[in-house]
Amino acid sequence: MHSEEELYYHDHGDGHVHSHPIEPGSEHSHGHYHTHTQTKSVLNRLSRAIGHLESVKRMVEDGRDCTEVLVQLAAVRSALNSTAKVILKDHLEHCVADVGAESADLQALNEAIDKFMS
Repeated sequence: MHSEEELYYHDHGDGHVHSHPIEPGSEHSHGHYHTHTQTKSVLNRLSRAIGHLESVKRMVEDGRDCTEVLVQLAAVRSALNSTAKVILKDHLEHCVADVGAESADLQALNEAIDKFMS
């Protein structure tokens, strides 16, 4: 059992608090937490990307043409980039909004992310 001084406590702001031991001699840093509004969408997208990647694996195992495999890998990469975009936007909309950013600033940032991820 750890003493009170050896534990780091996280308050998620929703009533959920958990703790974990702090490694001796380490600086403790964690990202902050917020409510993720797109969790279901992200999980669905990841499930589809995983299924698609498993299909690509079978294509390789079956000795399918390299060009077909590369085209399918590009589709998987696109699906992952799209998922990353949803996660990033969700994070920014909540974190930036929590510090009082203007809606127009968020819209401009979302458009920049769209261009960057395309």
